[in-house]
Amino acid sequence: MQDENREEQTPVPGTEPAAPPVQPPAEPEEVVSWYVRPDRAREVQDCYVQPRPMPAVAIPKAEPEKKPHSRRGLWIFLIVLAVLVGTVLGVAVVTALRSGEPSDGGYDGGEDASSIVDIFGGDIPTISRADIDPSVRFYCQDAAEEKLTIQQVYAAVNPATVLVVAEMGEKASIGTGVILTEDGYIVTNAHVIADGQSVLVALADARQYEAELVGFDSAEDLAVLKAVDAEDLPTAVLGDSDECWVGDTVYAIGNPLGVELRGTLTQGIISAIDRRVTMDGKAMTMLQTTAALNNGNSGGPLINEYGQVIGINTMKMSNSIADAEAATVEGLGFAVPTGRAVTVINDILATGAFHGIPSIGVNVAEEQQPDGTYRPVIDSVTENFGAEAAGLLPGDVILAADGADVYSNYDLLRARRAHIVGETITLTVQRDGQTLDVEVYLYPVVEE
Repeated sequence: MQDENREEQTPVPGTEPAAPPVQPPAEPEEVVSWYVRPDRAREVQDCYVQPRPMPAVAIPKAEPEKKPHSRRGLWIFLIVLAVLVGTVLGVAVVTALRSGEPSDGGYDGGEDASSIVDIFGGDIPTISRADIDPSVRFYCQDAAEEKLTIQQVYAAVNPATVLVVAEMGEKASIGTGVILTEDGYIVTNAHVIADGQSVLVALADARQYEAELVGFDSAEDLAVLKAVDAEDLPTAVLGDSDECWVGDTVYAIGNPLGVELRGTLTQGIISAIDRRVTMDGKAMTMLQTTAALNNGNSGGPLINEYGQVIGINTMKMSNSIADAEAATVEGLGFAVPTGRAVTVINDILATGAFHGIPSIGVNVAEEQQPDGTYRPVIDSVTENFGAEAAGLLPGDVILAADGADVYSNYDLLRARRAHIVGETITLTVQRDGQTLDVEVYLYPVVEE
């Protein structure tokens, strides 16, 4: 038996837009295990890819009061970029970049590159807000039939991988982003734009755009930007992270240590699926990879062998200063899987913020039908979720979702993933020889 969300769920009270008048149940307790070194009292996880605090709270649609600020950091970046484009990369360029004190732009010798930081704190960015666009919706695509060479993967995705520079007055934060639409919707990490006052994105072909903030979510460490007046941009394809297997070859493209190493390609494998990584008491469900990730890779793509983005690189494990003499931590990088990221991105685009993973509220088991096909059959209905309010019952056979045939729990999951909290999904079910179409309201859930 499988839960349609794979985890036990509880609706979030007070966040349902125009929700049916039902009361949420008490939150269940869930045991989460992780490795703890026998000589330590805490987890190994120490450092995010970019050691910057993430903004603590997202305020959608509100235009923050703009503060006067210096543009010295931005001008420093522009000068450096111009030199790079002219292929003159010398010591003066590196020094200029570091004099801007980029929070993710390289190691200047003044602090340990693997120090522990609080990534869930930080101020709300004052970046100009872009208008939300509910008509824009992203979906994960199936893998192609033929795998690409590593050179083909790089040629396909590098043009859509951008350098993200968040200006913070006298310094700048440097990270990576992925272009999703030709008119400039870009996904990156929330901690890349934390404390930012303005954002500049630069493409591999040297084009540059000012960017506005559509929205972000700190807990998911994802942010959506909109390049101003952009058109005809190269785009990346979102693949389905649920199709990944441990051992699959993957690649990462990003800007490790800042501008001078921008567009770096690294290779590795998928080490684990649905890895629950706990940092500062907060758990995130991630893809684990051996592809090398370093400061500046934040927000960049994790790519499969078909040239599709299957994750947004977010963090890595590393030794802290206190662990300098302990065993070296290598090859432990983590990315937000696209199967989860698309829900966050779509919600941000539609509402300016993320309201949680939507849930139908059923547990299903795949069972063979008289015609020989397999279909999800409802095993149980969760109290106070949309399925119960819609009248779904144990034993109902799910034939279709939003008009598309459903043969597995995966098909049902994919259909639900196309929605956000507050929307409804149409399920076609068979009960006692009759076929019914049922509208199910999607509640948000809390994940421990």
